[in-house]
Amino acid sequence: MLEQYIPILLVITVALIFAVVTVFTSKIFGPQRPNKSKVSTYESGMQPIGTTNERVSVKYYLVAMLFIIFDLEVIFIYPWAVQFKKLFGELGISIFVSMFIFLVVLELGYLYAYKKGGFKWD
Repeated sequence: MLEQYIPILLVITVALIFAVVTVFTSKIFGPQRPNKSKVSTYESGMQPIGTTNERVSVKYYLVAMLFIIFDLEVIFIYPWAVQFKKLFGELGISIFVSMFIFLVVLELGYLYAYKKGGFKWD
């Protein structure tokens, strides 16, 4: 049984060795001529203004979390929708009710975020 995992372990080992060798080879043989413009912060071609230790607004994290919730919703709904006809025929109304409850809980989360002002972009 364990011999079935040998090809997988071999592929992982080769990938790790390749990654380590590539990084160290580029570090050793690559050009290393740092100057002021190369070591400065790059922000879309604009000159950086201020320090790099500025605090990020909480709104940024809120939007990121809402995006993750939306992604999870799509990840769970898409396969369910693709298999809906087959699942509905086998399991009846229970599969529809379970997805409906899932959607209601997610929409309540969006409603809460909306009421708290999470979708205001000012």
